[in-house]
Amino acid sequence: MKRNVVRGAVAVALAGAGAVLTGCGEEKPASSSPSSSPAKPSQGGATAAKGSAVGAAGSACTLPAAFDLAAKWKAKPVEPDAADSPSAGLSKQGPFTMACEMDAKPAGNVGFLRAWTEDAKSGTPRAALEAFVGANKNASKATYQEIKAGALPATEVVFETYSKLMDESKQERALAVVTRKGTLVLHLSGLDTQEQTEMLPAYELAKSSMRAAS
Repeated sequence: MKRNVVRGAVAVALAGAGAVLTGCGEEKPASSSPSSSPAKPSQGGATAAKGSAVGAAGSACTLPAAFDLAAKWKAKPVEPDAADSPSAGLSKQGPFTMACEMDAKPAGNVGFLRAWTEDAKSGTPRAALEAFVGANKNASKATYQEIKAGALPATEVVFETYSKLMDESKQERALAVVTRKGTLVLHLSGLDTQEQTEMLPAYELAKSSMRAAS
């Protein structure tokens, strides 16, 4: 019951909120409710029905890599906030800047795929992903695995963060690729672990369809 009430309230709040205000960092309390161990990254899973694509020139967001979105998911570019803005820190994580937000609410979930980018065109996906996760002071239990995202070499991570809103830890996951146009981190985050699990087919579709952007 609590989850359904909070889920509804968050869905209403997010519908009118700015992109970066949906949050990346939350303060972790002295103690939190126990949670299960993070799942391991997988080489593949069920994928969602295909909708539009994003990443290539002319799409909703131009990114270092392109991939397919699940049906009904909506993508929009994120404009970095001014350095003196109260929300400026939410659009940056380590060396990465949030570039695109893909909203699951039209498909019935409370959560997002977020694309974070960096200009670096060399280095390893593992190093990029470690820098991304390491910049989140609330991340824990990170499990990394080398994978293929479409035809691109990639690294994937499953980790946990504490959700102050739900008063529990939740699972998140991300992957990184390095292309000649820069480095991309694709990050999946939901209201809680259940929500993230429900959105996994959309994440798997993006992962399996990833290619260098034209």
